Amino acid sequence: QVQLVESGGGLVQPGGSLRLSCAASGFKLEYYAIGWFRQAPGKEREGVSCISSSDGSTYYADSVKGRFTISRDNAKNTVYLQMNSLKPEDTAVYYCAADDELLLFCLLPGAYDYWGQGTQVTVSS
Repeated sequence: QVQLVESGGGLVQPGGSLRLSCAASGFKLEYYAIGWFRQAPGKEREGVSCISSSDGSTYYADSVKGRFTISRDNAKNTVYLQMNSLKPEDTAVYYCAADDELLLFCLLPGAYDYWGQGTQVTVSS
């Protein structure tokens, strides 16, 4: 059974940092492309970052470039999203997603078959 579980969300002040984790069970993450997405109230789900399964290429939305870093630990079957210099506009529910055969660009939600339940990130003073 394929399962993704996000953790690491919480309340942080502007300028602070959080590290989100996406732990997989039922499959090996290293063979899957992984994406991080977020959805704020009243807004569409948007791609934040993704990492390919083939060569580890990474991609970022313009709004998070230079502040967020995606990484993979195959031994722990986990993908991370390190978020630094957080801003109030980063507030959202963050989701990870996985797919072994992307047919769309990896920052598009429609590219993925498997999704986690999400973790809330709130950036506020």
